[in-house]
Amino acid sequence: MTIRVIIVDDQAMVRAGFAALLAAQSDIDVVGEAPDGRQGVEVSRTTHPDVVLMDVRMPEMDGLAAARALLDPPPGVIHRPKVLMLTTFDVDDYVYEALRAGASGFLLKDAPPADLIAAVRVVAAGEALLAPSVTRRLIVDIVKQRPSGRRDRSPELNSLTPREREVLELIARGLSNQEIADKLVLAEQTVKTHIGRVLAKLGLRDRAQAVIFAYETGLVTPGDQ
Repeated sequence: MTIRVIIVDDQAMVRAGFAALLAAQSDIDVVGEAPDGRQGVEVSRTTHPDVVLMDVRMPEMDGLAAARALLDPPPGVIHRPKVLMLTTFDVDDYVYEALRAGASGFLLKDAPPADLIAAVRVVAAGEALLAPSVTRRLIVDIVKQRPSGRRDRSPELNSLTPREREVLELIARGLSNQEIADKLVLAEQTVKTHIGRVLAKLGLRDRAQAVIFAYETGLVTPGDQ
């Protein structure tokens, strides 16, 4: 199945470079591009991509506002793509807010080409791009700077079984499904089932929001091993 992608970035050379790289892949089809968030939303609504590569800082409408528009569309708009944020900075408050809004992860613009290709495939498959240590540092740093505003949601943690809480903790520490399975001596499919239940019980969209929830409710704290 071909992955449909649009690229939203205010730098024409960045758009052209990413488009050429992705279009060269047999399983990826670049179906549009835009120079700012407002046009990015319009292009997404007409082309219905699977993944939107969204720059964080742009004129007219920044990537955060555009991501919110795509991930929480108005009544009547059914299509909701996966959003992968692009940033020049490894710690960016806008990226944190985008993850809370439902973005599937973020990637540094200077990442190796292979990482960009892999990121599109990972996000298109429904996973969050949380493996790189820089993402974990982003979340830890932002949480350190902010008093938790959601500790009153801790009762929601009580809806989880001990195993589900354990799985949530390991997700927050950046472990992949296979790593969680190995650590808990479970089948990977069983881990996926646990993750699905955790997201459903907590009303979260994906792993990215699960990580943030775990930090903000105090289930996992910066510095935990």
